[in-house]
Amino acid sequence: METVNEFNLVGQYPGEIAALTAAFLWALSSVVYSMLGRRIPPLELNFLKGIIAIALLIVTILLQGNIFVDFPLLPVVFLALSGIVGIGLGDTAYFSALNNLGARRTLLMETLAPVMGALFAWVLLGERLPIASWCGILLTLLGVAWVISEKSPLSAVSDRAWRKGIYWGLMAALTQAIGSVLSRFALVESDISPLWSSLIRLAAGQAIVFLLLLKSLSLSDRVVEKEKNKQIQNYLSLRILGIITLAAFGSTYLGIWLQQTSLKFAPTGIAQTLLATSPLFIIPIAAIRGEKITIRSILGVSIALVGIGLLFSG
Repeated sequence: METVNEFNLVGQYPGEIAALTAAFLWALSSVVYSMLGRRIPPLELNFLKGIIAIALLIVTILLQGNIFVDFPLLPVVFLALSGIVGIGLGDTAYFSALNNLGARRTLLMETLAPVMGALFAWVLLGERLPIASWCGILLTLLGVAWVISEKSPLSAVSDRAWRKGIYWGLMAALTQAIGSVLSRFALVESDISPLWSSLIRLAAGQAIVFLLLLKSLSLSDRVVEKEKNKQIQNYLSLRILGIITLAAFGSTYLGIWLQQTSLKFAPTGIAQTLLATSPLFIIPIAAIRGEKITIRSILGVSIALVGIGLLFSG
């Protein structure tokens, strides 16, 4: 069964629709992860949500009956590298940025990923985008950046946290761009479905996260045992695990599946730009939560929507 049918992505732009849907899910999850980050370190949070998502993907593959597959080695290697860079390192950097900058500023840093991805795809894959698409990318990034760079007295951070957040945000954007280009290459050069590519990427990403966790545990052997037990009890409660499961289902299981669909059916620059529109979806989420919506936010959304329109026309 074609992936387009799996998601009912009718019409001419299945990759673009998948990217926008993933962006919406990531907007929801960013709010949840920013709250979870106050109690759970980035590596542990990345590991927990990844394990849950892998289990969900395996169940989905079993239900489809598409278990025994024979994929060419080179695309699998590229997908594994994509998972190590984009998920194992990238998501950990993203969670670190969330802890230091908050969701709004971290998502601002993530808007650098589409430009990096388009440039990498241009250099490495030879992808060419028309002028209209480049104008759409710039307008979309401008709208997104204008919305989430709006100053708020309640979101001030210290200079040290700001510097750390900028560093981790840049690392998250860079690794996301590299991971997307690697995935794009593997998907267009093979018949690997986005579902299987998601599983391969997540498995490789979790492997590197597990190794990093082992290293961090070995470095913290001198920590008082009582304090370690207290930390474990803080984030391994049933309530916290339930919240992580819901967030992992939306952001990692569905989100990465949709991301891989967008990268298979749309050019890297366009897919990455639409995937970066998640900050725009935070506006209605903020309104539902009772936050004030400013004129600047509305204008920023309008600019970004014009950019998205140019992307579709390009």
